[in-house]
Amino acid sequence: MNTTTTTTTATTDAATGPAALPATLTGLADLLEHNARLFPDKPAVVHPDGRQPDGMPRYRTVTYGQLQQDVAELARGFAHAGITKGTRTVLTAPPGPELFALVFALFRTGAVPVVVDPGMGVRRMLHCFRAVGAEAFVGPPLAQLVRVLGRRTFAQVKTPVTLGRRRLGRGHTLASLRRAAGRPAQPPTDPTAAAVGGDDLLMIGFTTGSTGPAKGVEYTHRMALSIARQIAAVHGRTRADVSLVTLPFYGVLDLLYGSTLVLAPLAPAAVAQADPVLLVDALRRFSVTTVFASPALLRNLADHLSATGARLPDLRCVVSGGAPVPAGVVATLRAVLPDPARIHVTYGATEVLPITSVESAELLADTSADSARGAGTCVGRPVPGTRVRILPVTDGPLARIAPGPGLPTGQVGEIAVSGASVSARYHRSPTADARHKTYEERPDGPPRLWHRTGDLGHLDEDGRLWFCGRVSQRVRTAHQDLHTVRCEGVFNAHPQVRRSALVGVGPVGAQRPVVCVETADGPLDWEQLVAELRQMAAAHAPTTALEEFLPHPGFPVDVRHNAKIGREQLARWAERRLAPPAPLLSRERAARIVPLAGWAYLVGGAVWAATVGVPDVPVLRLLWWADAVLSTAGHAVQIPAALPRGAAAGHGRAATAALTMLYGATWWRTL
Repeated sequence: MNTTTTTTTATTDAATGPAALPATLTGLADLLEHNARLFPDKPAVVHPDGRQPDGMPRYRTVTYGQLQQDVAELARGFAHAGITKGTRTVLTAPPGPELFALVFALFRTGAVPVVVDPGMGVRRMLHCFRAVGAEAFVGPPLAQLVRVLGRRTFAQVKTPVTLGRRRLGRGHTLASLRRAAGRPAQPPTDPTAAAVGGDDLLMIGFTTGSTGPAKGVEYTHRMALSIARQIAAVHGRTRADVSLVTLPFYGVLDLLYGSTLVLAPLAPAAVAQADPVLLVDALRRFSVTTVFASPALLRNLADHLSATGARLPDLRCVVSGGAPVPAGVVATLRAVLPDPARIHVTYGATEVLPITSVESAELLADTSADSARGAGTCVGRPVPGTRVRILPVTDGPLARIAPGPGLPTGQVGEIAVSGASVSARYHRSPTADARHKTYEERPDGPPRLWHRTGDLGHLDEDGRLWFCGRVSQRVRTAHQDLHTVRCEGVFNAHPQVRRSALVGVGPVGAQRPVVCVETADGPLDWEQLVAELRQMAAAHAPTTALEEFLPHPGFPVDVRHNAKIGREQLARWAERRLAPPAPLLSRERAARIVPLAGWAYLVGGAVWAATVGVPDVPVLRLLWWADAVLSTAGHAVQIPAALPRGAAAGHGRAATAALTMLYGATWWRTL
């Protein structure tokens, strides 16, 4: 079966049944207010707030009543400042109750939050903000400084609001908006609140840009409610749940369900480095019942639970997404969680979430062996209300598709999705719409919108979807196209391989396939490992053409999930590794003579002054001090920019810092 057309809506009101979202309420802010009226004293947000004497996090609780009161107050303040229905508003706030209060206050006024992952870097963030044409800006002083310095990017911003006591430049502070709004004794329905919901624009969220320019995705209230209902139905979410939140978007869903969200004690841009001791403490302290996390975080947590024997008796549902999950991580997690607990692996995108889901029992029993043979990664069946079709791979726009089931079972093509949880368009980007949206002609109704995910996959005879990689990342040799995830599944089955990444070196259509390999900890004979990997490649049809392997100390990954491999960066790294040695007097090496000469002058001048004395030549002294500043402070400030490039090129943090201090931009800009 190539499509799924059943639609499911959660309707029960019982706290132990699927979370109910009243059909009469079509705006997200109305749903939060509804929950606050039903149970004002129930904990809504539990968040880290300092440290206890023993070094463990201290937590603070905000109830639904308190949160709704804050939302109503902020909404009046925003309206007073002119942030009203349709105002595109940049929101940069750290995870916490204030973030959720700001989000729902903007929803309440009908303003449109613009959400960009700060981990993508300042340059990409500025590109996103410029594309949106934001009219208001809500953020802390450091973000406001970026806004002031980026005047061209934020030329349309008329209403800046600083999160703090003092504003930077013109505009408002959050405190001044609160004073302008006043605080009523009770949070009654505000008759001046905007009537928003349904197909009104809710927010603009940007893709990570990991495989191309980041794109602004338009969410409507109807789309967000569809996402919430589908997740509740598939994963059994209830009002009684306590959820550990690692991504703020899922916290918004918790507040719609009426459950309690606990903000995980981690840095959003470094989830893979989260301390598992702190995570286990939060899971046990608050009797957490459900968790959404990336594969990188779950690997960390599963290894810790396995090594320490710690148990989580209250945890009943774990959901993983953001990148393919290795079967070994699922198996380790399955072994350390309570028997009734369910582990769901989901597949989705910024433009549509969720698409499919599969539970660990089926994954481990029926599909992991096929992954090791090159079938790809099974991501489950389409969720109720979502249609999936496999289209022939087309790199350009595809305006129309004919009615029908798509490609035959087992044939790899581009994954396309249709349903109520699919974003209808990108924001101000007709080029992206043309590339990723297509329409199915129907004789009995209007054309049906399909979203082209840019992912490769196939459907099996049981209606399950298998993810095979990105369309843009397929390796196109002179003889065939190689699909990254299909090939990597073969090599990832080797016990000494932590993960692998297939990349192409050379021009498209004549690429040279290369497999980059991250090895597991422990002693390793690389030559022996390569021989074994070549034997595995020869034994499976998708990998017979693969013979070249390169060791890599640590793959570059996306910031949001710390799991999606940056294969484009790895391809450039592999190309440099395989290229013939640069000439002794190459342009790059010649450029490094300048910083080396600077260090030589700096050290030589210091030695001369210590042994002979300081020469009474003002120009020489001035040059020495200028050289000292440029060679030390000038190189040191470049280290943060050099670290991600160094990681992508296979250099450790210490080596990257040392080489940047030595050579400055003449080294790291060539990576």
